Amino acid sequence: MKRRDLLRSAIAAPFATAAFASVPPAPSTGRGYWLAHLDRVAKPVLEALAQGKLRAFMPIEAHPGMAASRAKTTHLEAFARLLSGIAPWLDLPGTSENEKLVALTQQALANALDPKSPDALAFTADNQNLVDAAFLALAVLRAPRVLNSALDPTVRQRLISAFKSTRVLEPPFSNWLLFPAAIEAALCALGEPWDEMRVDYALREHIAWYVGDGTYGDGPHFHWDYYNSYVIHPFLLAILDAVGPHRAEWKAFTPQAHERAVRYAAVQERSIAPDGTYPVLGRSITYRCGAFHHLADTALRHALPVGVSPAQTRCVLAAVIDRTLAPPGTFDSNGWLQIGLAGHQPALGEPYISTGSLYLCATVFLPLGLPASDSFWSAHDAPWTTQKIWSGADLANDHAIEG
Repeated sequence: MKRRDLLRSAIAAPFATAAFASVPPAPSTGRGYWLAHLDRVAKPVLEALAQGKLRAFMPIEAHPGMAASRAKTTHLEAFARLLSGIAPWLDLPGTSENEKLVALTQQALANALDPKSPDALAFTADNQNLVDAAFLALAVLRAPRVLNSALDPTVRQRLISAFKSTRVLEPPFSNWLLFPAAIEAALCALGEPWDEMRVDYALREHIAWYVGDGTYGDGPHFHWDYYNSYVIHPFLLAILDAVGPHRAEWKAFTPQAHERAVRYAAVQERSIAPDGTYPVLGRSITYRCGAFHHLADTALRHALPVGVSPAQTRCVLAAVIDRTLAPPGTFDSNGWLQIGLAGHQPALGEPYISTGSLYLCATVFLPLGLPASDSFWSAHDAPWTTQKIWSGADLANDHAIEG
């Protein structure tokens, strides 16, 4: 099947709006299905920014009265969050499937960092820029070739300067502490002097905020939301990967961080119902399938929990992709994401949510950084945990971890 035909068939909404909630999805789970959705999410952002027309083309849907404020942040949000999800795939060598988007990405980054470009992105116009500079840093850590060693020297130096400029921004006492830490880790990876204290502060506080069974508080208190997946576990692991060996106490924490991450991945996999739906809890639910950033990252790392196979993880994430990216209204008529979880649902968006924010959904695509030969892609489809149990399978019960 030609790629354009695959794209058209894969992303066509398969259900009528009224029936969607009651009809279990039956998507293809294969790599082509995932790539078709990646194409649809990524291309509007990358093509517009590569042409220097992201500001001209991207709409700014926002909470009533917030569009002007979000105009300071939404373009960096879209680009950085998108890259944080597709970076491992962009960095995958020896494949022709990513060549076009690699070229678009590198040109888009050049435009984003060129002070003379109409699409020069702001890194210090608003405190929110700290968040998305950190998602860009996460992308750099996940694509060490395409977004680091292979960069044009001028672009690379501008990227370094942009990261350093964010040091004037102050994070609140929450998961945001991980954002300056990730930026410093990226500066380390880029071969630059970096501030160990920003990393140490973030790690120490998150160690203190651990509430048990694989879960951290978002600050001193626990929240029922998906921030352990949106941010906390993926950023902790990426930071420790990059700079963990630099201090004995960080190195000592790393195995514990990984054990907790594996447990939280097990919780995430079990939280997805047999039909691909999941609890609609907490803020930022309009990040859609980005709620499973951590499960996708765990699959990429070959660190899935015992009893959770790569094949069942592929299938369960494909079901979540179908539930959150296939409904009518997910995209506007020009292909830009719209606020919602299962279609266009603007009331679900908090005041800080705008069009660019929604591209955190791209983090579900992290396993595309595994080659097609990997068992995540090559093994036959397999049911996930809730499908097995609710169809009568006799599985071992679930247990918390103590550490």
